[in-house]
Amino acid sequence: MNLQLKLPFLIATFALLTGVGVVQAADLTEVTVIPQAKTQAALDNKADLRLLVADDIWVEGAYRNKAGNPELHTDQTNVFYITAGSATVVAGGNYIGGKSVSPGQVRGGTIDGGITYNLIKGDTIIIPAGKPVWFKEVPGTVSYYVVKITKKPPS
Repeated sequence: MNLQLKLPFLIATFALLTGVGVVQAADLTEVTVIPQAKTQAALDNKADLRLLVADDIWVEGAYRNKAGNPELHTDQTNVFYITAGSATVVAGGNYIGGKSVSPGQVRGGTIDGGITYNLIKGDTIIIPAGKPVWFKEVPGTVSYYVVKITKKPPS
């Protein structure tokens, strides 16, 4: 897949209040560095999980200590890289039910025909836009790096 990602310039918000804020960005061409301390704080659940938000890409650090609900992102491909812990994830198949919680995002419901993946530190899973995902079991904790790529409408 040929994705042209435009890297944005930094506008740090919340930095004065927390010291670990989300980087807000527009559709620009500057290189962005997210310092290790901010990334680790997000992965450790000690800060806002959104590290960068741009027009076509989000970068997050995520932490879970329990199972989640099935969810569907209609316009975003999700790439999860497990940095610590483990989880059982169900992905793919058909999403049934659920409730829209924001544009392009549905939560709740069930997944029919998905595949179960036992993810451990070092694993990467890619969930294409329009495919459901569910963190079905988290036996202890799991931390993971997230890249969300927004699907552009056809021109």
